[in-house]
Amino acid sequence: MTVVVVLADPPRPGLALPDLAGTSPLSAEDAADLYRALLSDTVRAVERSGADLLVNYRPDDLLPDEFVTDTSSEAELRSLAAGALEDVTEARFEPQVGSTVSARVGNAVTHLLREEGATSVAAVRGTAPLLTRPVVDSSAMKLRTNETVLGPSTRGRTYFAGYTAPVDFADSFGDAELETLTNRARDAGHDVEFLPMQVAVETEADLRDLLPVLWSRIAAERIVPDHTASFVHERGLRVRDGEVVLDG
Repeated sequence: MTVVVVLADPPRPGLALPDLAGTSPLSAEDAADLYRALLSDTVRAVERSGADLLVNYRPDDLLPDEFVTDTSSEAELRSLAAGALEDVTEARFEPQVGSTVSARVGNAVTHLLREEGATSVAAVRGTAPLLTRPVVDSSAMKLRTNETVLGPSTRGRTYFAGYTAPVDFADSFGDAELETLTNRARDAGHDVEFLPMQVAVETEADLRDLLPVLWSRIAAERIVPDHTASFVHERGLRVRDGEVVLDG
């Protein structure tokens, strides 16, 4: 059994992609809508693969008070997933446990491997719209001969971190994340393999990397992440002279 854990927040203005508002043409409400599209495409890619999908959501008690609403985090994300997945009943929803991203990933991966007997477990950021079924299935193949498989993203981050045995996850997600995760895996005696680089969207710089790829794939009539491409097309988001603009 291979389990892909998609890390998810409720798509609320100010909480979702907070670095985009003020550094790009997108408002906080726009950023939340973009996050909703990114997450929808990410969970859909996992559903289409041979892996089991687990949506690992940040529960209300781990959210800042200003982002707690009458609708629970779980209910909001179940509703989002219902609109993105062919069969939402096949997906698991579990609350994150831990005070930091590193702790939450470590707790989820370690629990599934040690307590539930998963063959391999991968943590995926919910902002990886270019993730596809072949990439997920390729990672499962790589995990048959390597204890750790990492998917590099821009600025030293990762969009995918897969394991067949736990490592020391403490303070591993953050600056120089890819290098830290690789070193922790090697410290645990793991062989490490890599997936193709993809953009995980968090900042305006990430949008500058993603948008030309999306528009190129649209022009070439190639497969695109439907929800993200629709958002980008409807808002007219493009890169012009090195800046993200609304080219409506």
